[in-house]
Amino acid sequence: MTGYFEPLTVGKIGLPNRLVMGPMTRSRTPAGVVTELTARYYTQRAGAGLIISEATGISEIAQGYADSPGLYTDEQVRAWRTVTDAVHAAGGRMFAQLVHCGRIGHPSLYADGGLPVAPSAIGSGEQMFTPEGMVDRPVPRALTLDEIASTVGDFVTAARNAVDAGFDGVELHAANGFLLHQFLADGTNQRTDAYGGTIANRIRFVVEVVGAVSDAIGPERVGLRVSPGITFNGMAGAESDTAELYPALAQALSAVPLAYLHVNELITRDTTRLIRAAWNGPLLLCAHPTAESFPSTPAIGRPALEEGLADALVLAELWLANPDLVERVRTDGPYNTADRATFYGGDQRGYTDYPTLAD
Repeated sequence: MTGYFEPLTVGKIGLPNRLVMGPMTRSRTPAGVVTELTARYYTQRAGAGLIISEATGISEIAQGYADSPGLYTDEQVRAWRTVTDAVHAAGGRMFAQLVHCGRIGHPSLYADGGLPVAPSAIGSGEQMFTPEGMVDRPVPRALTLDEIASTVGDFVTAARNAVDAGFDGVELHAANGFLLHQFLADGTNQRTDAYGGTIANRIRFVVEVVGAVSDAIGPERVGLRVSPGITFNGMAGAESDTAELYPALAQALSAVPLAYLHVNELITRDTTRLIRAAWNGPLLLCAHPTAESFPSTPAIGRPALEEGLADALVLAELWLANPDLVERVRTDGPYNTADRATFYGGDQRGYTDYPTLAD
């Protein structure tokens, strides 16, 4: 049986344990530039087998939330370097999660005040928080073929920037209702060209992004995150063929020796098993096999790890509240409780002030 504390290799990186810190948006990067506080937050959690950063935009039009970071300007790259240097000095390993939010955007986030983009002109029906209050996210405009190609290029540029910023690799965000996911789902992708319709067409954009980024920085530095059946960001009912879609994507990517595939499971254990059967590389799992398994814990994930369904467990909320989570798992707790009121925005409170066992 595989345990939490056995080493694992993803790509060419050795992980000392199989407890991964999942990506969590914290909305504490004014103007998209991380700060010294960001460095302190991640460095406190350097004991993770791997840290996956919060979702980080690949371009201005990729942004979907205020005060979320980017990797598309020199200033952003320099700022992230202070984070990765500190994490590495503390013995950690860190991938940057790269995202294009697609229709989960708003004109107020862009200098030109234009519409967000998506595979099709279908709105999310969601709202966004602004300093002036909640505002409706507009119906996006559909990307042209030339814009699809240039977006692939934006992912490549951001991946190269991530390497320059000192990250050990990148995770491409094809989950949670963002652009790559919007192309996968038939409810948000109603294109009639080579990027829409059949499963083979709907996975095309994701496969192209993965291939281009792998060519640019090496597949051993690239992971991909998916979230079969998620309802977040207006995706309820958006996938009519989840059980066929994700194994097909995994099979299409199996020829590429990626660092890992990251599955955010949402009461979709049967689909997780189908993905595992189609995927021949490391599989990272944020385990939610039942409606009672949110947020995920080591105990919830243990069966998947022991049976080989997952190679490592991705945890989020527990890492947020327990910077020394590895040690707490070794001692079977106790665990701090996360303060949900401080999840998004603010200062060090609920960010870098959670006590460790030593405290």
